[in-house]
Amino acid sequence: MHNLFKGRRKPRRVMVLGLDCASPQLIFDEFRDDLPALTRLTQSGTWGELASSIPCITIPAWSSMMSSHDPGVLGIYGFRNRADHSYDNMMIANGSAVKVKRVWDYLSEAGKQSVVIGVPQTYPPRPVNGHLVTDFLTPGTESAFTYPAIFKQEVLQVTPDYQFDVKGFRTNDKTGLLRRLYDMTEIQYKLVRHALKQKPWDFFMHVNIGVDRLHHGFWRFHDPQHRLHDPHSPLKNVIRDYYKMVDSTIGDLLNLIDDDTAVLVVSDHGVSRMDGGICINEWLWQNGWLAFKTPPPEGKLTKFEDVEVDWSRTRAWGSGGYYGRVFLNVAGREPEGIIPPEQYPAVREELTAALRAIPGPEGEPLATQVFQPEAIYQQVRNVAPDLMAYFGNLHWRSVGTLGHGRHYTLENDTGPDDANHAVNGMFILYDPRESGRGRVSGHQLMDIAPTLLHRLGQPVPGEMQGRLIE
Repeated sequence: MHNLFKGRRKPRRVMVLGLDCASPQLIFDEFRDDLPALTRLTQSGTWGELASSIPCITIPAWSSMMSSHDPGVLGIYGFRNRADHSYDNMMIANGSAVKVKRVWDYLSEAGKQSVVIGVPQTYPPRPVNGHLVTDFLTPGTESAFTYPAIFKQEVLQVTPDYQFDVKGFRTNDKTGLLRRLYDMTEIQYKLVRHALKQKPWDFFMHVNIGVDRLHHGFWRFHDPQHRLHDPHSPLKNVIRDYYKMVDSTIGDLLNLIDDDTAVLVVSDHGVSRMDGGICINEWLWQNGWLAFKTPPPEGKLTKFEDVEVDWSRTRAWGSGGYYGRVFLNVAGREPEGIIPPEQYPAVREELTAALRAIPGPEGEPLATQVFQPEAIYQQVRNVAPDLMAYFGNLHWRSVGTLGHGRHYTLENDTGPDDANHAVNGMFILYDPRESGRGRVSGHQLMDIAPTLLHRLGQPVPGEMQGRLIE
């Protein structure tokens, strides 16, 4: 394998174009004929589906990909995490939560230069040998959002109205959303072009968060299986058109690099239609796991944080999100825990079976998967959920609010949302100096970091959990 490098001209460079939530089905099959740049990369590259992390969400997936450590080792189980075993101390997992090295950290130590733009969990900015612009968690351009700090002036000169995300993407104003989505994407790619041309780099990485926002905002118009699909909607080609625009931009970026540059196009997870939500706390309450001092009023949506829980009678509670997180109230661990530690394994098994059996609206089975952290992670750091659930093959999200009057809802409680994530993202690895292997299977996103380091002639650290994509 290492003989591949014999006789090669050095130095090698790698450009990574991340597409958050990009779907292998759309890129490799459904839209293939409309995506000439990506299709050209597949014809000469190595490509396929890429299994996401568990959970398959932006945070922690990109950090898992770029560090080759699973979420348990990272100690990051989603966008919001329990800070300790108290009941209400949650923290947002921004870049400060990532305690391990990512690809650009290893490269900095090796004296190689990186440009990193918009990669999730890079705010607040940390030193890198090169240039960095932070991600969608950045509060705004008034914050420190670059490394080095002086680079901020240049970013705002090139793109005075630089945007980190599409604000308010869960909205019924689809026309306004589409305009904001295109604005953000064009502004970000303008900066990407500038940095590609003007900055020295061995490793270049940008993540487009727009694909994810597009899916959440417009999936009903694209997917005939979606319960709200209208085949006559003027928005029915919005997703296809955006992919075409991104493909055209990728084509432009490929014209800016030379034959010494390998290219990786990659997504952190895929997309699936959302049928509705499982009201996890409502279900736990109805089934005797959760108790309140005063029951929440029916018909009025109430946040879990705003309800008075009777912890002396509560064994479990949950939180909302694209996947379900359930926490057990364990004696000696939680402040008012009631489950004796010796009963914990049996209680958790009982709840696992009950969660798997939660039916859909018509009483139908939902094929829900339930995970126990220590069974799927190499280590379990920080405060992990006791159970994690993919409801209905991820066609159902977890809804944390109360007052629904039943265990499911067809409306998302955080605003209109058409899509959930899917367990498989995609990758295309293209090297102009060698012929690829075509379609391959069996790769997981932790395989990306070692592959990138290897391509850049760097040793792969033994603690990395992934394997090389040959």
